[in-house]
Amino acid sequence: MGEGVEWALHSCLNLAWAEADGAVSAAKLAAIFDLPPAYLNKQLQALVRAGILTSSSGPRGGFRLARDLADITVMDVVAAIEGPQEAFRCQEILRNGPTGRDGVDYREHCAISKTMRRAELAWRRELAARTLAELRDEVEAASPGSPGAYRRRFAELK
Repeated sequence: MGEGVEWALHSCLNLAWAEADGAVSAAKLAAIFDLPPAYLNKQLQALVRAGILTSSSGPRGGFRLARDLADITVMDVVAAIEGPQEAFRCQEILRNGPTGRDGVDYREHCAISKTMRRAELAWRRELAARTLAELRDEVEAASPGSPGAYRRRFAELK
């Protein structure tokens, strides 16, 4: 999983804390964690295409949440950034091994492939069960004052 997922998740939480300020530019979001604005902008555009964020242009433009955090799962963000493809892709190398046979779908019969698919399903279910609202609440509980600290940080950034 690429670093863009982490950046996208943090950006969504930051947008939740900045909502009173309206749209936030990619440059301002990038400045919070000293990220490259152009690359973060690509992640933010992927979130717009997925319907997680909206964007507007102009001097007061930028990004904002398209939905309530309770309606966005961690899996929504991961899929928006990484795409829907499976993390493990069975190449059916058993077909070329000593017991390989034509006409067998080794993705369905290989113990390794089945194990990896079960693990991925569990991973996807866990991410789909966690909303960004839950993450925000967890961050705020672990870091009292975090919404205010992030709002102050937004105000300090140009």
